[in-house]
Amino acid sequence: MLKGISPLLNADVLYALRAMGHGDDLIVADTNFPSDSIARQTRLGRLLRIDNVTAAQAVEAILSLYPLDTFVEDSAGRMEIVGSPNEVPPVQQEVQQAVDRAEGRAWPMVGIERYPFYERAKQAYCIVQTGERRFYGCFAFRKGVVPPQGD
Repeated sequence: MLKGISPLLNADVLYALRAMGHGDDLIVADTNFPSDSIARQTRLGRLLRIDNVTAAQAVEAILSLYPLDTFVEDSAGRMEIVGSPNEVPPVQQEVQQAVDRAEGRAWPMVGIERYPFYERAKQAYCIVQTGERRFYGCFAFRKGVVPPQGD
């Protein structure tokens, strides 16, 4: 256990969060996402897990340490529902609330169609699979920067 760090963040996830650089993507995936096969194609090359938690719980823990990129419009994205891209199911509403809390303001997630989401995931630094069983609990987060102290 470490002070000030969520106990949901295991050593492998902490390593990845620290190793990632500005502009790298992190994917938070539900249990139905083809996480293992796609994770083998990521920069890290293996799947990370935060088991037995919802997507919102995992995102809240991750964003407690992980800055979102302020230079792009799509630093926070959600997988769109096939055939209903504007529908935002409860799992995505909960994650949106976690994003907004972490950033201290409204930070709308962009919708990403299913197959383009898979392609973005393949290019990501890593994938973190959660215990989320609700459909469309898949999200992409682009890493930002931490400014020097005093700025």
